[in-house]
Amino acid sequence: MTNSPRHHADEVHEHDRGLSHDLKSMLSRRRALFMFGAAGATALAACSTAGSTASSSSSSSSTEAAATTAETVSDGTCVAAAPQETAGPYPGDGSNGPNVLVESGIVRQDIRSSFGAYSGTAEGVATTIELNLQDLTKDCAAGEGMAVYLWHCDRDGEYSLYGQGVTEQNYLRGVQVADSAGRVSFTSIFPACYSGRWPHIHFEVFDSLESAVAGEDARLTSQIAVPQDACSTVFAYDSGYANSVGNLSKVSLDSDNVFGDGWDAELATVSGEPATGMTISITIGVAEKSANTQSAPSGPGGGGGQPPNGAPVR
Repeated sequence: MTNSPRHHADEVHEHDRGLSHDLKSMLSRRRALFMFGAAGATALAACSTAGSTASSSSSSSSTEAAATTAETVSDGTCVAAAPQETAGPYPGDGSNGPNVLVESGIVRQDIRSSFGAYSGTAEGVATTIELNLQDLTKDCAAGEGMAVYLWHCDRDGEYSLYGQGVTEQNYLRGVQVADSAGRVSFTSIFPACYSGRWPHIHFEVFDSLESAVAGEDARLTSQIAVPQDACSTVFAYDSGYANSVGNLSKVSLDSDNVFGDGWDAELATVSGEPATGMTISITIGVAEKSANTQSAPSGPGGGGGQPPNGAPVR
């Protein structure tokens, strides 16, 4: 597809490049998913595919697409494979500095507070983050026993262990194991929108808890996009997200360097109210590890934009 203009295109940042910066000739995300679908056609023959709607830059179209996916999942059908994305420079998984995955206490549902040697709690609108995993190598069966490591920025757009003023915090990071329905749930806060990136959540899927806490061999690394209408509601409600209001007005899913080449398999649905708590939900199709290859960035900058403290974009 034709790439949309990127904000801060004159800045070349390390965030969200990952391997894609060196693999410019790599197949596009949709081509990669097509190849996976062809290879697994026999296994998926009994499953009907979730409708693949054309991506639109409008918030309403994006939300409708996510709602459609949620409806088909409730009917027991397969979803598309979630694309491989970069973990960014602040994963906290040992690939770039600190590794929280080997720390006692990382397996937890409530990730709002720091644990172990650190103390402190992330402020923001209370949010439950729910992922429902489908194992696409097993006829879209529930991903029971899979482990998910999830992390995201705080209300100021900073990542614990790395960001300005939060290097001595490890909040908003945690691991959960999928239940018999393939579901994991985290109690967190609503992520901010920092300059140049669409509001998002990072996650890694492992085949087992043992692999996750060893901090190695993730089967899938990807990101979740949060719908615009929910972001606008939360940012207007809590003054702590004041910077997010202006940042959100300057980005779109189309212009985002991660989601710009298509976001149907990554756009969550959101329910609730800021005063009582939000719920971010998404069903993730997990392909075999060999099918999870990262596509080239959708525009210059490798992640686009400048976070609040002037550090590389993440």
